[in-house]
Amino acid sequence: MRTIDDLDVAGKRVFVRSDLNVPLDGGRITDDGRIRAALPTIEKLRGRGARVVVAAHLGRPKGAPDAAYTLRPVAERLGELLGAPVAFAEDTAGEAARSAVESLDDGGVALLENLRFEPGETSKDDAERGEFADRLAGLADLYVGDGFGAVHRRHASVYDLPARLPHAVGGLVLAEVQVLRRLTEDPQRPYTVVLGGAKVSDKLGVIANLLGTADRLVIGGGMAYTFLKAKGQEVGSSLLEADQVDTVAGYLREAEERGVEIVLPVDVVAAESFSADAPHGPVPVEAIPADRMGLDIGPQSAELFARKVHESRTVFWNGPMGVFEMEPYSHGTRALAGALVDSAAFTVVGGGDSAAAVRALGFDEAGFGHISTGGGASLEYLEGKDLPGIEALKD
Repeated sequence: MRTIDDLDVAGKRVFVRSDLNVPLDGGRITDDGRIRAALPTIEKLRGRGARVVVAAHLGRPKGAPDAAYTLRPVAERLGELLGAPVAFAEDTAGEAARSAVESLDDGGVALLENLRFEPGETSKDDAERGEFADRLAGLADLYVGDGFGAVHRRHASVYDLPARLPHAVGGLVLAEVQVLRRLTEDPQRPYTVVLGGAKVSDKLGVIANLLGTADRLVIGGGMAYTFLKAKGQEVGSSLLEADQVDTVAGYLREAEERGVEIVLPVDVVAAESFSADAPHGPVPVEAIPADRMGLDIGPQSAELFARKVHESRTVFWNGPMGVFEMEPYSHGTRALAGALVDSAAFTVVGGGDSAAAVRALGFDEAGFGHISTGGGASLEYLEGKDLPGIEALKD
C-alpha cells in the first residue's frame, strides 16, 4: 500500500475517510478520542499544502438526514483541536459540499455531513454504492483511507471510492495494521487474549481463530456466563445466550485438546437488578443466587486475571469485564486496565467499549502499547477475515 508520503498533495483536494464516530450526549461529545486519533494524518496533509476534505459517519441513521446524528459538533471540536477553522458542509455530496470544497485554500479543511445520511453509503447494491462513490469522487483529486473503525465495512466511501481516485493509506490505519500483524504473525509469547463485553455470539469467529494462535483466553463480562453455563454452573438471572452453550462447550473441549488455557471468573459481583442502586456483592461463581445477576467480575477474579496478564508478553484486550458505566460494577474493568498498564507485556486495547473504559476510568493512554480505534475491525482481522477497506487500498 502507498502511504501519504507517496502522494503529491500540494494544492490538491484530498478526500480523507476518517473515523469520527464519537459518542454524543445531547449534541455534546463525551469522548473525543477518535477525533484526536484522526489529527496526525489531517495535520500532515495540511502541512504539505493539501486541501483536506474530511468525511466520516456518526451512528446509524436510516440513510436520510437526522439532526441527532449531525457531524456539526465534530466539525467544531476538530477545529478546536487543529487550531484552525473547519468548514462544515450541510450535505454530503451536494451543493453545500461542493461549495465548501471549492472555498478551501491550500492547508484548509472541510468536513462533510454524515456519510450515512446517503442511502448509497451502506447499500448492498453495487450500482447504488457506485453512484454515490462517483459523486464523492467529484469532490477530490486524491483519496486517503484513514478510518480504521470502518475498514471492515463494504461501504461506498471505504471500498468503492478508492477505486475511483489515486489512493493511499493514512497513518492511523497503517499503524493499526502494523500492530495487528504483530499480534497475528509473530506475537511474543505467552500471548494472552482477554475478551469481555455482553455477548459471546459477537465473538464466536474470533474465539475459533484464536484457539489456533493464542496461548491463553481470559473471559469476562456478560459473555462469561455462557462459558460458565457450558461448564455446568448455574448463573442465576445473569446474561446468558442459551443457544450458544453447546458451541461454547465445543470451544472448551478444543482448547483443552490444543493446550490453550481458558481462564474464567471464579467470583462475580451479583446484583438483585440491573441498577447501580441495587443490593449487590461478590459471590463465588458456583453460588450465584437464582434471583441475582452478575454485573462484574469479583475481586478474586480481578486478582486472577491480573496475574495472568503479568505472566504474559503480549496481551490483546477487547470488551469490559462488567457494566463499567455503573460505578459499583466498574472495579473489574479498572483492575484489568491497571494490570495492563503495570505489565511489561506489549498491550493492545482493542477499541470500542474497552478504549472508552480506559478513558472514562481515567487511565493515561500512554500506559498501553496501543489503543485501537476500531473494535469491530480489530476483531475481524484477528478472526482472519479480509477487511474491504484495507483490500481497496492495495495497489
